[in-house]
Amino acid sequence: MTQRVAETLSVPQLYRAFPDDASCRKWLEGVRWQGEPVCPHCGGLDDIKPPPPSKPGHWWCKPCRKHFTATTGTCLHSTKIPLQDWLFAIYSVLTARKGVSSLQLSKELGITQKSAWFMLQRIREACDKGDFRIGGIVEVDETYIGGKESNKHESRKLRAGRGPVGKSAVVGARERGGRVKAKPVDRTDGATLIPFVEGSVEPGSTVYTDDAAAYAALPSVINQFQHDTVAHGAGEYVRGDVHTNSIEAVWSVLKRSITGTWHKVSPKHLARYVNETTFRLNEGNCEVDTIDRMMALAFGIGGKRLRYEDLIADNGLPSMARPVS
Repeated sequence: MTQRVAETLSVPQLYRAFPDDASCRKWLEGVRWQGEPVCPHCGGLDDIKPPPPSKPGHWWCKPCRKHFTATTGTCLHSTKIPLQDWLFAIYSVLTARKGVSSLQLSKELGITQKSAWFMLQRIREACDKGDFRIGGIVEVDETYIGGKESNKHESRKLRAGRGPVGKSAVVGARERGGRVKAKPVDRTDGATLIPFVEGSVEPGSTVYTDDAAAYAALPSVINQFQHDTVAHGAGEYVRGDVHTNSIEAVWSVLKRSITGTWHKVSPKHLARYVNETTFRLNEGNCEVDTIDRMMALAFGIGGKRLRYEDLIADNGLPSMARPVS
């Protein structure tokens, strides 16, 4: 049996596969409903009237008396941008190793930078795969995203020390040769990191970390893991199979994406950028082609509606963060 080689769809192939909005809508309906429309308002399957010729894609649910489409209640809800442009944006996010900027996407689609940024944020929202666990050999580490104090303008310096001061912390876990799970956290103490490990790693797995004090209680607090460390403080980075190089490679991709593509990332939106990075790494590691990855993303758009007013709402967080090498 010949193993299928995963291929990345080219842009001309993408537009041949989806030549118009009707084909995009049909594909999205097939992915979300598998041939049987489901009302997003009441969850009903019965008494759903097909869309009339005058309103293609607009279904009618008789029990709750509401119209709906394949994008209702999703990150594409009420969009006025053609679905073909949405699929191109999703394609760009999935195939660009370090992501795509809103300015670049705005030029490619002929829309404003503001609209492109909103599209990308909604796609990143759909990249959130929720709670799942990884297993086997798992590496756990944390990193900090933010500008160096020495590089800041005098008026912006916090003068509260060096290192992680003024930066946003991100904790992550990576399965050797497999999936990644990461998220921003407020603190990097044991009370924060140990519950993250407990909720992210399958019992019976082997967990490798550095020698940070936050992980010192891992074996005694959670007895279902084998735990070993490398002493970064003493210059030890690899000891046999014990290392955290795989998860540190994730931080490398994330920070280079910020430095080279996104340039500036707000702490209040950092979780979405982390979602995009981990989704791209996870789907890429599964050796699937672009259509399969687009389907994986399309399965995640349900219930992920994101309003612009909610996106830009002030939540008291600092306005900018820059990566730390």
